[in-house]
Amino acid sequence: MPISATAQQVTLAFAGDVRFGGELARRLEDDPGTALAAVAPLLRDADVAVVNLETAITERGTPAPKQFTFRAPATALDALRGAGVDVANMANNHGLDYGPESLTDALTASAERGFPLIGIGATEDEAYQPFVTEVHGQRIAVLGATQVLDSVLVEPWTATEARGGLASAKRVDRLVAEVEKSRAVADVVVVFLHWGVELDTCPTVSQQTLARRLVTAGADVVVGGHSHRLQGAGRLDEALVAYGLGNFAFSALSAEGARSGVLEVTLTGRRVDDYRWRPARISSGIPVPLEAEEAADEVAAWERLRACTGLAR
Repeated sequence: MPISATAQQVTLAFAGDVRFGGELARRLEDDPGTALAAVAPLLRDADVAVVNLETAITERGTPAPKQFTFRAPATALDALRGAGVDVANMANNHGLDYGPESLTDALTASAERGFPLIGIGATEDEAYQPFVTEVHGQRIAVLGATQVLDSVLVEPWTATEARGGLASAKRVDRLVAEVEKSRAVADVVVVFLHWGVELDTCPTVSQQTLARRLVTAGADVVVGGHSHRLQGAGRLDEALVAYGLGNFAFSALSAEGARSGVLEVTLTGRRVDDYRWRPARISSGIPVPLEAEEAADEVAAWERLRACTGLAR
């Protein structure tokens, strides 16, 4: 792909599922801005950092009829900003866990705090609307959508012409159209998805098929999560795909679920120059960066996850 002679390199950072339970919830009460201070250096190094916000943002409402429901106060957005996060995806199977109030309160918190959320909106168009920012003279567009919702919640949670809600990745034609629209106005297009099967370390055929559709439509980077496990990453044609970012800040985890980190991607124009995994381990719900030999071992293990993805290094 042709690269402008004036294009400068940009760095994007992506991390997985965030919920504010346990120790992290207690930190919100004390000083939200420093709640994720331990891992902030991994995110602040980037020009744009994105996470999956796996919780409703509300202190009201009725829990959805399912096993696990998550919610956090609006100060959760302050914690994300304090850690260096620029935008969060809320298109996931916990974004509206506490009913219509979840939608209203998340959008209100976003507006009042000036913290962008993607994959959620008061209208269908808003839910699919990308976050767009300019970095070093280049426009970066980030869209969010989910393939995963509990069966009884697909209808009430999905944004339609009649109501707001979450952007659905099951409406592939709509998502592809939004990627194409972003491609026409942005230098770099990113799609952040909630997809796959819980606890799996390999992508499903559905994930691979959707990744191909989005890359063909013009996405330069496709990342996602949901399995609460790390999955492989690599190149699909000239784009970068990362199927599973795992947990980022999450409580009550197994040893596998505690494997965490940040995917750092550098691009010049649309060209993916490089990418690397910056590993961490979750302790008491909070990610702590790994160092030296421990970090090297974890990076090697992450690289091996590519074997079942069909992606190239």
